[in-house]
Amino acid sequence: MQALYAYFKHDNSSSISICEKELLFSIQKTFDLYHYLLLLITDVADFAQSRIDIAKSKKIPSPEDLHPNTKFVENRVIEQIRTNSDLKNYLNHKKLSWVNYPELIKGLFNEIIISEEYKKYMGDITNSYDNDKAFICNIYKNIISRYEPLYNDLEEQSIYWNDEVEFILGIIIKTIKKFNETEESSQKLLPLFKNKEDESFSPILLKKVIANHVAYSELIKKYSMNWDVERIAFLDILIMQMAIGEVLEFSSIPVKVTLNEYLELSKYYSTDKSHVFINGILDRIFEELKNSNQIHKLGRGLIGEIS
Repeated sequence: MQALYAYFKHDNSSSISICEKELLFSIQKTFDLYHYLLLLITDVADFAQSRIDIAKSKKIPSPEDLHPNTKFVENRVIEQIRTNSDLKNYLNHKKLSWVNYPELIKGLFNEIIISEEYKKYMGDITNSYDNDKAFICNIYKNIISRYEPLYNDLEEQSIYWNDEVEFILGIIIKTIKKFNETEESSQKLLPLFKNKEDESFSPILLKKVIANHVAYSELIKKYSMNWDVERIAFLDILIMQMAIGEVLEFSSIPVKVTLNEYLELSKYYSTDKSHVFINGILDRIFEELKNSNQIHKLGRGLIGEIS
């Protein structure tokens, strides 16, 4: 969507191939962010360990200093992430590190230790792998996702990460949930693409929308009734064009799935009432495309379809 928006708003001054390269580059940057944020919890744990070490080295350490609760720093999931061979190789190759952001790490640690999740975890005598895993998932979901300085720092590091943080944190939680105790450093991370079909999806949709921009605009205009197309938000039009292109091009994706995905997209990026407007127009357009036998669904794409 962002690549298409940039293409059309710059009066098509860039070639389609340049637009496609920009799209693929942004996807790769999102994959960088996946590994970068996965690393984050290990740096927080390392900071926690440094605090323990400093406390032990006091001239007159307290009993608590000498016998600290090490449940967090010894969390088995954190250790699996720290030693993960795929993660280490990727980070070394991409030169990704939090070393230049000590204040962020410190601030995040302080945010974690005052949380109810942390207090409950540290006070629980249960010492199981599942308990460790649930805690890390909760930290990503309830603490890291709400830590505003993280968003500010990531935005400064890359313009491609501005809107991706919440999505990637969700993917990281899914990744960790699949961890098991026996894999150790060979725990599988998610690939950039599931398969060839997944890899080709974005470039195909990009080119489909560009090639049929005028035709899709006319279709939208036809069902906009009393609306002046010139006054409809360009982003709303673009979202609808993408939905039309997806429905027509990808036979394995059910129409209802496409509709729901683009309505969610409009809720996130467009105006408060856009999703209602978009839903009404796309419903009519999809009905026409079905009646004119232009929509062809196969396999999974037939789910929810009425013959």
